[in-house]
Amino acid sequence: MVEFLRRGWLGAVKVASPKIPLLIPNSISTTKASSPVVMATEEIVLEEEEEEEKERMVTLGSYKGMVRLLRVKAEQEEEEEEEEELDSFAATAASEEIMLLWGMQQPTLSKPNAFVSQSSLQLKLDSTPGVTGSVMWDSGVILGKFLEHASDSELLLLQGKKVVELGSGCGLVGCIAALLGGQVVLTDLPDRLRLLRKNIEVNLRHEDMRGSAKVMEFIWGDDPDLELTEPPPDVVLGSDVIYSEGAVLDLLSTLRQLCGGETTIFLAGELRNDAVLEYFLECAMKDFVIGRLDQRQWHPDYCSSRVVLYVLVKK
Repeated sequence: MVEFLRRGWLGAVKVASPKIPLLIPNSISTTKASSPVVMATEEIVLEEEEEEEKERMVTLGSYKGMVRLLRVKAEQEEEEEEEEELDSFAATAASEEIMLLWGMQQPTLSKPNAFVSQSSLQLKLDSTPGVTGSVMWDSGVILGKFLEHASDSELLLLQGKKVVELGSGCGLVGCIAALLGGQVVLTDLPDRLRLLRKNIEVNLRHEDMRGSAKVMEFIWGDDPDLELTEPPPDVVLGSDVIYSEGAVLDLLSTLRQLCGGETTIFLAGELRNDAVLEYFLECAMKDFVIGRLDQRQWHPDYCSSRVVLYVLVKK
């Protein structure tokens, strides 16, 4: 049995899920060439591809680990291009990312909710059909464990940082951020707040808790309360918030309003609908720099080919 939260946070939680192996695409294969010239050309192409891949690995925002940049144009090129051409480029880059994710990770071959379905949490949930905000998803578990792992690895500091969680649901991710020292504001729709407050009361009674947590009503697309934006948060968190095309523009509007130049956004999502994720990435790349976290950066015991983690910062 693997302990869900090593420090005993959120109660004694056990899962029987084994570590899901990291899926790595097969090495590029080349046809055996009889000509030395052809072989040399292939080697040059491979070297160029490797160099391009290295250039995509960067750090973003307050996270000190490496992330893989989604394909972007240089600033000078962006200034010279017409808006229509930039939109076309963003669409191409988003499509490339989706093809890579579905081709490399093959999410449909993995069992959904591999962790949550075998967990016993001290969290109040709402299993009413059609209600998604008070249901526990694997993306929330993985994002919470990533925060713990990144903090332990000294790749992310939450101590004393202002943290805003969007679509908090039952509050798992926000509670973990508070236990890691963050000054956390958990937000959600009005009808989700009672359950959210209850979970915070039950799970954040630790005498040695370094951070704090409070709950606020917030509807995406509305003007945020000054308490959320003044000063801008250091970190914004969201798990399973990219779930429908109808919510994408409101979510991005909210991120633009909330975030300052020093804000780092962490989003985790389950790979269910490629069209929705592609639409989000295409729209988001107009205002944000986006990097994908390789699974080697996640908590080693909490990886899933059905989940993706992104880091975003404002351009």
